[in-house]
Amino acid sequence: MLDSTDMRIIDELSKNSRITMKELGEKVHLTGQAASARVAKLEDNGIIEGYTIQINQEKMGYSVHAMIHIFTKATNHQPYLSYLKKQEQYVINNYKISGESCYLLECKFPSNEIVDEFLTSLSNYVSYKLSIVINK
Repeated sequence: MLDSTDMRIIDELSKNSRITMKELGEKVHLTGQAASARVAKLEDNGIIEGYTIQINQEKMGYSVHAMIHIFTKATNHQPYLSYLKKQEQYVINNYKISGESCYLLECKFPSNEIVDEFLTSLSNYVSYKLSIVINK
């Protein structure tokens, strides 16, 4: 069970995973060494699985952010999954979900023309319902 200090450490690391252990310790009222030991314990216990960065997709040239509900046509999903591997430059996440659809596909595209090409090819494998992200 996590205590309140562990929760504050996780909160601070989720805001800035590049924070120094000294700065982290100051924010959670521990020494840098004690903060480092807590972080190591959280990692060893599998609570912290890794560190990542957030990328501004629009500044990277991907101005269209799409969420696509995927409805498979067959019980064999491998053709769809293989297609996605070939399109990985556009795929952010592919979640297998419960509910109305089988997958929720999150994608980024540089233009509506590329979205159209992607969806035309995608329709060879699955049916879909497209939503474009307006703001997050």
